[in-house]
Amino acid sequence: MSIKQVSVILENVPGMFLAVSECLGREAINIRAISVADTSGTSTVRFVTDNPDKTLSVLRSNGYKVLENEVLAVEIPDHPGAMQAILKPLREANINVLYFYTFLGRGESGQPIVIIGVDKTSEAAEALKRNWVHMFGREIYSL
Repeated sequence: MSIKQVSVILENVPGMFLAVSECLGREAINIRAISVADTSGTSTVRFVTDNPDKTLSVLRSNGYKVLENEVLAVEIPDHPGAMQAILKPLREANINVLYFYTFLGRGESGQPIVIIGVDKTSEAAEALKRNWVHMFGREIYSL
């Protein structure tokens, strides 16, 4: 459930993200989830790959300043209101959701997967695990 996310801050100029993608592609690293958020002058690119340690090494060796942190990968049902199954237990545990984005694929049961950045990762994982087993009778998805 807890997985490694890689983040890189890029200047907002044409071709910057393409260069990152080319670095990873040359090394056969597959991006499995991605989020791009821009501010004035820069963009923060957050992603999950099939090989986070290699991703960090490749980007650092190509001169990028990268950050790594733990995020949650959670399989959710594909129906209206399903987000509440994630957001309510986090609120009840006093955990702040910092960002949220989707995984490019589906879980073992065929349901969508979301990537969640929170302020207390291990506590969030426990809160979601307790709620998920109670609601669905199975563990939440882990990549």
